[in-house]
Amino acid sequence: MKKWSFLVLVVSMILLLAACGSKEESKAEPADAKTAAAEKITIEHKYGKVEIDKKPEKVVVFDFGILDTLDELGVEVTGVPQAAIPPYLEKYAGEKYTNVGSLKEPDFEAIHAMQPDVIFISGRQAELYDQFAEIAPTVFVELDYTKYMESFEKNMNLVADIFDKKEEVASSLDEINTTVEEVNKKASENGKKGLIVLANEGKVSAYGPSSRFGIIHDVYGFGAADEKIEVSTHGQSITMEYIMETNPDVLFVIDRNTAVGGEAGAEKVIENELVKKTTAFKEDKIIYLDPDTWYLSGGGLKSVKLMAEEIEAAL
Repeated sequence: MKKWSFLVLVVSMILLLAACGSKEESKAEPADAKTAAAEKITIEHKYGKVEIDKKPEKVVVFDFGILDTLDELGVEVTGVPQAAIPPYLEKYAGEKYTNVGSLKEPDFEAIHAMQPDVIFISGRQAELYDQFAEIAPTVFVELDYTKYMESFEKNMNLVADIFDKKEEVASSLDEINTTVEEVNKKASENGKKGLIVLANEGKVSAYGPSSRFGIIHDVYGFGAADEKIEVSTHGQSITMEYIMETNPDVLFVIDRNTAVGGEAGAEKVIENELVKKTTAFKEDKIIYLDPDTWYLSGGGLKSVKLMAEEIEAAL
């Protein structure tokens, strides 16, 4: 009888301990839920608000500036548009990464099959935002060309928050800002006037301050050969006579055809008899900028550094 009573006592104690453990686990659940909630981040952008997981794993990127930033920070990417990847990001053209189409024609079927945690897009995909958002949380990033460095730093800090890379981003931004200040000082003291043109299959457009490539004037400190150039995405259509009459000290040329996979042809178009009369030509200051960083990407930790280095070399 005593043995039976002892057995009942042992069983009762086991049941009591199990119940206590269950209660402890149930008490811990709200804390776990809070932790999970803390791992979410809400992003507000031009097209609204979106909530995503912090440090997302499956990442699709349609903006090469963001792509080169993630590459610089060592963040893994899953899908990229492989149709026109800049050479400095050529590793993303490999089989390791899912091809999600081109910058202007996304492969939505491939993106949907990936079930990404987040998609980054920018101006070239803006009209398709709703279609991206139906598949996964979509973050729209943009550069305000009238406040280039402010919007650039805003985008970089956004990436830092999402991927928990605040220290790395802060360090890179300090380095970039130091370089920018040095280039600006040199350009300002130099006093040369620059003109920025985009060559595209025989046609030429000019860009001035506050424009798509206005960072040369607004940030790097080059004076503008023409302060009244129309500000637009595609630039102001110009003639060779205009370049001759404007007579820039430095002529910056971006070859769009090369950027989109065509043959280089800007030099044949630009260096004609009229342009040869300019100071830029006579002083060997026609600078052919890297179209991959200036036209395709830009706005990333790597590309902004490369752009600064090109302008410094031009000085």
